[in-house]
Amino acid sequence: MALNDEIITQIDEILGRYKTLRSRSKWSDLSDLNDTGEPTAILTLICDTVKRFAPPRSQYSESVSRLLQEYGPDGCGAITPAMGVLSALRDAYSSGYSRRFAELVHAELFSDFLEMSEYLLSEGFKDPAAVIIGSVLEEHLRQLCVKNSIDINAPSGKPKKADQLNADLAGQGVYSKLDQKSVTGWLDLRNRAAHGKHNEYTMEQVTILLTSVQNFMTRIPA
Repeated sequence: MALNDEIITQIDEILGRYKTLRSRSKWSDLSDLNDTGEPTAILTLICDTVKRFAPPRSQYSESVSRLLQEYGPDGCGAITPAMGVLSALRDAYSSGYSRRFAELVHAELFSDFLEMSEYLLSEGFKDPAAVIIGSVLEEHLRQLCVKNSIDINAPSGKPKKADQLNADLAGQGVYSKLDQKSVTGWLDLRNRAAHGKHNEYTMEQVTILLTSVQNFMTRIPA
């Protein structure tokens, strides 16, 4: 299942849970069910789902933050408008905006790790920085495969290795053969770091690795 479809499925589960509660309640804010604790639970689920799948600092995430500020985490008054935000987010994922949303979510997650590796480099720790950068690169390749409907598992059911993902992506024209060669080199440096071959590469090479991977992920977003 593609990433967008998985997100829509998860949103639909929350919408379905609200619909079930709504069928038992006289009011759309579920206020007559307050004694059960279910309105608080569904509001928490709605807001967490929006924050998880909406781009950071987007109108969607900021809207639920304002609702929680205004009504509090137990406020039934927030349920109906929060449901509207979640429904709008679902519509966005099923429309032409969905790909951009997924790209923004991935970019935000990956940038945290790349910032960590940048800090490690500034402190002189080239080896853990190289491993982190390589791990981010491998996950980016995996997400590119998902985005482009390329199987991330081998016929045996085992996850494909990064080199195979790289070959598959280049083979499907997701990026060029030149990019493929670059990715192969970056993965090789990561493997040397992961296997303790710390004398086989320099701090400068890891710094170039960080810049190269950042550029690659910006040019070819997942």
